[in-house]
This record gives sequence, C-alpha cells and structure tokens, in this order.
Amino acid sequence: MTLNPAPSTPALNLVGTTLEYPDGDGTVTALDAVDLAVGPGEMISLVGPSGSGKSSLLAVAATLVRPTHGLVIVDGVDATGLADRDLATLRRETIGIIFQQPNLLASLTATEQLLMVDHLRGKSLKAARSKAGELLDLVGLGADAGKRPHQLSGGQRQRVNIARALMGEPKALLVDEPTAALDHERSDSIVRLLRQVTDEFQVATVMVTHDTEFVPLTDAVATMRDGRLTAPALTAA
Repeated sequence: MTLNPAPSTPALNLVGTTLEYPDGDGTVTALDAVDLAVGPGEMISLVGPSGSGKSSLLAVAATLVRPTHGLVIVDGVDATGLADRDLATLRRETIGIIFQQPNLLASLTATEQLLMVDHLRGKSLKAARSKAGELLDLVGLGADAGKRPHQLSGGQRQRVNIARALMGEPKALLVDEPTAALDHERSDSIVRLLRQVTDEFQVATVMVTHDTEFVPLTDAVATMRDGRLTAPALTAA
C-alpha cells in the first residue's frame, strides 16, 4: 500500500517494487509490490518482525539491489533503468545511508571520515573541510573533530555516521536501526538528531527501527510483514 503522498514531488518513490530471490526450485519474495512515497522533510518509521523485508526495502531504496519488478525513483530519476556506472553516481549524489554500525575507519579522525567521502566525489579539500566542520558542529561533535573512533562513545560514533551521510547533501536518507547498540538516553538523542536533520536539510528519511518508543518523533509509521508494506499511521511528533 502507499504512504500518504507528500504535497511536493516525492524525493523517494517506490512503485510496485518487487524483489525475488531464487530458492531451490522456487523463489522467495522479499518485497511484494511495495509502494512507498516520501517527500522532502518527511521522516517515516519502518517497523516489523525479523525477516519481514525491512532490510530488503532499504537495500532496494538505496539502489544497492535492483528490484525484480517495479520502479525506484530518487529525486525524479528512475534508478531501475540506469547502467551500473550511472547508478553509482546517482547513489553517491542523492542518497545518504546510515548503517546500524558506523563502520568508521580506525585510523581517521572524525573530520577525516567526512573528508574522505567528498574526496571520493572529487570535491575540493577546502570546500569539504568547511562543510565537514559545519556538520560536526551540527551533530554536536565540533570539539571532538580531531578524535579517532576509539576515543569516541557509541553515540558519538553514530553522530559521525550521520554527519558523514549528509556530506553529499542527499535527497533521501536511509537509516538502518540507528539505536540498536545504544542505551536509552543516547538512542533518544540520535533519533531527535535525525528528526532535526530531516527538517533542516529537507531530506526524505526512512528509518528502520525496533524501538517503537521513538516512533512518535517521526511523521508516520509503516509496518512490513511478509514483504508487504501496510498502510501507515500518522504520528504526533
């Protein structure tokens, strides 16, 4: 089913998206004709039991996996019709991905984690350094910009992860269980930070979460079950 459409053009739009995997003599349907439209500045919680298709939905929306059928439209571009090279460019320029584990490089400082992202985009070091500083200030790590991962707490590492995902000024932000390894206080601060950056950067945010306590901070919650997306319920943030 389809999330209530945004008044503006969706930044992320899945249309009839189906993902099937071979399984012996048959197939497994990970996503079953999923429709999902998320507009700029909208934050959607995605919940559901293990194996329901949440991770598959994020992987397809992130253009990391091509769907078997249907469309994946990011910032008005149909990703499903792109060649691999163009798909990689679209992903790099329009999608921010926040993984459950920050996966920071141990030898790099917080600033350098962000600089590396723009280096891969071919951006100038001067402009990247300025942007990295602004983003680390935004996530509350301006004073810790020179620290390496082992010098940061779990919550701080996740904040670096969020700042890194914003370096490319994405249109869509895809977040996988950002509070899984954090205590309640740090979890609350991370979800509130995601709410803040969604509003401030006007990104379309989809957050997979098992912490239903934080669902009210989002605009709507949708449930995955057996590869199908149920109609969302609006939340009161």
